[in-house]
Amino acid sequence: MRILFAEDERSLSRAVSTLLKRNHYEVDAVYDGTDALNHLENVEYDGVILDVMMPGMDGIAVLKAFRQKDSSTPVLLLTAKAEVEDKVLGLDSGANDYLTKPFAPQELLARLRAMTRGITMASSTALHMGNIQLNRTTFELSSPSGSFRLTNKEYQMMEMLMMNRRQLIPTERFMEKIWGYDSDADIHVVWVYMSYLRKKLTALHAGVQIKVSRNAGYLLEEII
Repeated sequence: MRILFAEDERSLSRAVSTLLKRNHYEVDAVYDGTDALNHLENVEYDGVILDVMMPGMDGIAVLKAFRQKDSSTPVLLLTAKAEVEDKVLGLDSGANDYLTKPFAPQELLARLRAMTRGITMASSTALHMGNIQLNRTTFELSSPSGSFRLTNKEYQMMEMLMMNRRQLIPTERFMEKIWGYDSDADIHVVWVYMSYLRKKLTALHAGVQIKVSRNAGYLLEEII
């Protein structure tokens, strides 16, 4: 699950980003409202955490602009303001939840889980194709021949392939969804991770294969 985290306090940003990554979230961290809105306009996220007081644009302005284009992605507001009026403004502007600083890490995780529960419940616990299964809780890719626990990025790539089976996914789409559109990573990193997945599928005697269309992208199809 990919999260955008907008917080101008760098030490808090690093701490929360580390917390989220340890709990299997992919995180894009930004430090001002203008950059946050830029990301939201160019990348699809499963959830957003916005600090209210930020340079460039404040969190409320970002939220209002975002809600003009996207009414469904869950948004959690973070703020040092605890007044009821501030919370009402945030919620009326389109936030799904509101958390006051300072906060306990476990409360942030619990609120994030609750906020994105609809996304999680809408997805089955496991994806199946051919003779392989991808467990979305344990990150395990398995077949009757065995199993592998995938790394975060391997899992996200495999999930994208299985959710878009037999559909060509552009290489740039993997980069945007998994590494972030402003990542310094070279686009060839997608090929590297695809090779990791191909080796695992071969070892599992999988009934599916990853096919590449040169200069276009990748797709997952069953072996006939």
